[in-house]
Amino acid sequence: MLTGIASLKMKLAMPVSLTPTLSRWEREQTNRYMSFSLMQRVLLLLALCVAAPAQAGLFSDDEARKQIQQLEARVLKLEESALKLEGDTVRQNNSLMDLQGQIEALNREIRNLRGQNEELVRGLQDAEKREKDFYVDLDTRLRHFEAKEEAAAADADLSAAGTPADPFDPALENRAFEVAYGLFRNGKFADAVASFQEFIGKYPESVHAPNANYWMGNAQFALNDYQGALGTYQGLIRAFPGTPKAADVLFGIAECQRELKQGAAAQKTLKQLVAKYPDSEAAAKAKELIAAPR
Repeated sequence: MLTGIASLKMKLAMPVSLTPTLSRWEREQTNRYMSFSLMQRVLLLLALCVAAPAQAGLFSDDEARKQIQQLEARVLKLEESALKLEGDTVRQNNSLMDLQGQIEALNREIRNLRGQNEELVRGLQDAEKREKDFYVDLDTRLRHFEAKEEAAAADADLSAAGTPADPFDPALENRAFEVAYGLFRNGKFADAVASFQEFIGKYPESVHAPNANYWMGNAQFALNDYQGALGTYQGLIRAFPGTPKAADVLFGIAECQRELKQGAAAQKTLKQLVAKYPDSEAAAKAKELIAAPR
């Protein structure tokens, strides 16, 4: 059969003019051969059709992989940016917390400085008051020394003339007050009280009478004679309500009342002091005592 098919192929390959008349069997084989060739061509065409989409699919997968890789790269970059942003945020928060701590420390330091400034101002005011008192006392002493010299000269003149000294001589009055005040300044409070009492009894109308009562009350307070000091202060306020030392006298009365366990009376006196003399140094001290009663 193979031999027949080979001979048939040879006849088909020959030109038409040379091709002999085919027998029936040869015509059937020819038809089968042509059908077989056509089938091969169809299968080959189908194979090519299938191979083309496969190549196209392979190309699409590569593109998809490239896009996926590109997306992954973008995601990595975004993650890195997010991490960097997070780190920056943490550092900024830490910086803000450090700054807040510095601000609080500065506020504490400012409060401390304000407190120190207030203490310095108070100390300066006290120093100014002490300096003023010192100059007033110095001036008083100088006047008393001058009066003493004048009194000594007058006594000498009177003695030479045989005339007794005048007990109401202002020079003698000043000298008596100076002696009593000198005892108080030297811490001899008991002698100062006796000397002031003698002065007040001898010169009740003296210009030094308010000061004599005030310093005598201070001497009594220093001797822990709070009842005696209270009576002296109260008598001073009644006799000389317009004395420049009225605020200090009221503060002395309140201190005596506190020492005598008269808390309610002391609070009343302190409030009266603040109401009548609000700008005085004694009023500032009184406010502190009002805020911390015994």
